[in-house]
Amino acid sequence: MIAYLTGKPLVHSDELIILTGGVGYGVKVTNQVLSQASNQPEISLYIYTHVKEDALDLFGFSSLNEKSLFKLLISVSGVGPATAIAILNKGANQITQAIQAADVSFFTSVKRVGKKAGQKIIIELKSKLGGIKDLDLTPLNQMESDIVEALTSLGFPEDQANQVIKGLDLNDVPLAKAVQMTIKELGKNK
Repeated sequence: MIAYLTGKPLVHSDELIILTGGVGYGVKVTNQVLSQASNQPEISLYIYTHVKEDALDLFGFSSLNEKSLFKLLISVSGVGPATAIAILNKGANQITQAIQAADVSFFTSVKRVGKKAGQKIIIELKSKLGGIKDLDLTPLNQMESDIVEALTSLGFPEDQANQVIKGLDLNDVPLAKAVQMTIKELGKNK
């Protein structure tokens, strides 16, 4: 198993090849590592070797912490290595903060990650990375869903709309008035 590579980086569009000992190793990396590699005469990366029946892929990381976070992400059912690399493009510190703050929208902003997958990542990794805020998994009722839909169509972030709705008493309030109340509350939070 390959665990570490040092060599000359060859960057071709979005692909990194590390040339060492006359052999070029294709390594999948984050955008940050790829941009750093293009400016260096030599690069050293920690490698995760992913083996499946029809492929052998190498994933490269600039630090052991980044590699550990990658391994944690792929330990979540439904998150493969390509998705984990896409998530890592957002930055290791930001991922840890999103998990600790139970920020589902952070993960859903990544291609191939839906709401359920984002929630699953938070639930499964919170105990390993620590959590500050609990994830609210209670479903919205129809009126709350309508309010969130109206607010997101007006450009408000879905996670902020959800948070404000949970703090308001909207029982027996007409939909239009409830939307106004929520917008007013969102205005206070800015």
